[in-house]
Amino acid sequence: MECAAKGLAEDPCTSGTHRRCGSCGAVAYCSKDHQFIHWKVHKEECARLATQMSRIDMLSQFPFTFSVEPLVLNNTNQSMRCLFLESIKVHLKGLWKSECMCGPDIACVKDLSITAEWNMESSLCPCTEPENPVPAPLASWEDYYQWRSLPLHSPVAVLLHWPLSIYHCLQLSRTRASRYDGHDTLRIHYLGPEKELLQLAVFAELRALFPGVHLRIELVGPAVPRSRDGEVVTISSYANCSDESCHCRSSIASENLNCSSVTLRIWKGLYHERYGDIVKDSNPHLILAPNAGVAAYPSWMPTIEMIRGIGVPAIFTDFCEEAAHLASCCISSITGQPLGLPIQVNPFRQPIAENNTALYIPCYSNGFVFGM
Repeated sequence: MECAAKGLAEDPCTSGTHRRCGSCGAVAYCSKDHQFIHWKVHKEECARLATQMSRIDMLSQFPFTFSVEPLVLNNTNQSMRCLFLESIKVHLKGLWKSECMCGPDIACVKDLSITAEWNMESSLCPCTEPENPVPAPLASWEDYYQWRSLPLHSPVAVLLHWPLSIYHCLQLSRTRASRYDGHDTLRIHYLGPEKELLQLAVFAELRALFPGVHLRIELVGPAVPRSRDGEVVTISSYANCSDESCHCRSSIASENLNCSSVTLRIWKGLYHERYGDIVKDSNPHLILAPNAGVAAYPSWMPTIEMIRGIGVPAIFTDFCEEAAHLASCCISSITGQPLGLPIQVNPFRQPIAENNTALYIPCYSNGFVFGM
C-alpha cells in the first residue's frame, strides 16, 4: 500500500504504511502527520469508502472450491496469480499464458487467433457443445457451472469472465438479435481490449450462450498492435481440452453444428477516432467497455460525448466500486444525466482479486457494471 498523502505532503513518506483510517479502513498512511494532511481530501470520500468496505465479504464470495490465498501465505516471492496457475499446472500454457506478468507482451504476438488450448482434461473445461440449451437467464457462476456440467474445482471462470460478462451485459441492456444478411446477428463494439486479445478463443463460449446467433464483435483500442489492425478472427469451435480422444478434436466437432459463430474484428485506436470506419458495416446493438477506467483516462471524454449522440446502450465495467463511482461522476458530468444503469456487482466477475496500491478495497476484473 502507498501512503494516501503521497504527493500532498512536503515531507517525504517514511518507510511503510502502518496506519489506516479508523473510520473507513480503506486508506493507509505512513505517519499521523500525513494522515492529518490528507484529511481535507479524504473527508469527502470517507463515508462512501466505509460503505464499500462493508461489502468486502460479499464481493469475495464465490461458489468455487479452488483457493488462492493459502498459496500466497506459503510463498511471498511470487505473485498470487503465478502461484495459482502453477498449482493447477497451466502456468504459461495455452490460453493461460497471458494471465500473469510472466506471459508474452501483446505487441510481440504475431497471430492473435492461434492459442486455443485449455490444457486441462475435458471434465474441467467447456470444450464441446453443451448438453442442454442455456436456461434463461444465467444469474451466477453456480448457474453457469451447473449448466455446463463443470465441477466447482474447475478454474475456467478465471478466463471465462470475459464472455460471461458480455452475456450478462446483454441481459442487462435487454438487447435482442436482429436479422442481418438473413441471419440472427448481434453486433457489439468492445472498447479497450488488452489481455483478452491473447485469450480470444474463450469468446467461443458465446456460441453456446447464444445458439443460432452470429455475434460480430468489433474490438477497438490503443493496445492493439499496429500490425493487427484490421485483422478478422472467426471462431466456429471451442478451445480444445488436453484429452487426445475427446470429441472436441474431431473434424465433426470443429464444424459449426449449432449455426452459431463469433467473428472478431480488431481495430487499433480510440473508439471516437475509428467509429466512422467501424460502422460502415457494423452498427452496434451494444457498446461495451470492460475495465474501462473512465476516471483515469481523459481520452474517454470525446468517446462518451460521441456515445451520447449515438443513442445505443453502453455498459462499462471496472475493477472496484470506487472506480465505478468515479467513472459514473465523469459520465454524468459529460452527459448531464444520471446513469441509465446504476452501479451493481457483476455476478460473473473474475474470481481472483487484483492488487490495489491505493485502497484496501479488493479489485476484481469486470467487478462492477454500470451504463449510460
